[in-house]
Amino acid sequence: MPLFMDTSPLRDSAQFRRLWLGYAVNQLGSQLTVVAVAYQIYQLTGSSLDVGLISLAQIVPAIVGPIIGGSIADAMDRRTVLFYTNVGGALCTLALAVNASLSHPAIWPLYVLAAVAAGFSGADNPTRTAMMISLVDRGSIVAANALRTLLQQIAYVIGPAVAGLLLADFGIRVVFWADAATFAVALVAVASLAPQPPHGGGTRFGVQSVLEGFRFLRGRQAIQGCFVADLNATILGMPSSLFPALGVHFFHGGAQAVGYLYAAPGAGAFLGALFSGWIPRVRRQGRAVVLAIALWGVAIVAFGFVRVLWLALILLAIAGGADVVSAVARSSILQQEVTDGLRGRLASIQTAVVQVGPRLGNGEAGLAASLGTQFSVVSGGIGCVVGIAIIAVLMPRFARYEKPVIPDPVVAGVP
Repeated sequence: MPLFMDTSPLRDSAQFRRLWLGYAVNQLGSQLTVVAVAYQIYQLTGSSLDVGLISLAQIVPAIVGPIIGGSIADAMDRRTVLFYTNVGGALCTLALAVNASLSHPAIWPLYVLAAVAAGFSGADNPTRTAMMISLVDRGSIVAANALRTLLQQIAYVIGPAVAGLLLADFGIRVVFWADAATFAVALVAVASLAPQPPHGGGTRFGVQSVLEGFRFLRGRQAIQGCFVADLNATILGMPSSLFPALGVHFFHGGAQAVGYLYAAPGAGAFLGALFSGWIPRVRRQGRAVVLAIALWGVAIVAFGFVRVLWLALILLAIAGGADVVSAVARSSILQQEVTDGLRGRLASIQTAVVQVGPRLGNGEAGLAASLGTQFSVVSGGIGCVVGIAIIAVLMPRFARYEKPVIPDPVVAGVP
């Protein structure tokens, strides 16, 4: 059984490779901004609740953006959609940089611009997912999802660590300007691609198109379970809004410790994705999601009890490694159960779930921190483990989902 991940989509498709590389740089920059916004708010207010509130401010755009973007992605050239979502994201980051460069930065632009940027990112993500999957054959879907996850984890690992160093040495505004530069790389990558209209000509954009995506979920417990399981993990077991307080006051490491805490889950996920060659051969994908999310929750509980930074980082990395298994398996279940004509809309629902869950989780962690930071982390992790156990019992078709067998073209008589 192969140990390292399957990189054949990067070798076999030049367009997949260009899109992947362009977004690897862009996602790295986005993580710079995630850390910088949280750190600047904590620096200005000294409140973990205020850091958590920025995630709550992003919830509506994080829902509306993907839903609209996914419907548009199933109606028109996906390359065009990606180009304009990147332009919008770049403008938000430039505005954050200008605000940070003022002698007295205002707090409200951090909330407003982060919310607007979440809308553009939300529209971008399902479009990019649908586009990436359409650039590979059906047999390479799991490998493409693993590479897409690796792209995100490279950003999650390098971005926060670099952000911590830049914040400590050069200040907040430099971090925002660096992110703005990465959008230029993404725009060049998108512009270099051939037009990518949906297969079959697409469907007309509108309310009915959006509703069609939601109607598709009816009776499909395997897909529903993926969404519910992800919400369970991210709402209950997502303590990242506490990282600024933990890094500065609990571990006494300043901005660098904050950056390391944000980077640690990504480091574990990066290693998990790098050594994901075994995941495409997992047949019981539903069980893989359940076990991975349970491991995530256990690691978060243990993280809440430790007082040594290096051990805390290891536990967060274990959680990140479990998350990548869950993410690849969940994405593969979704992509295997949907046709290209609906891929953008179903990816939009997935994106809304993926973006809203962590934001609700950050808000929940910030509110629970009023009872104590350790209580917030530990109780969330325990809730995550209990929640996934309940989901596995109540949604058996999800928990028992098995990867469909793809017929061999030669055996099937296909030339």
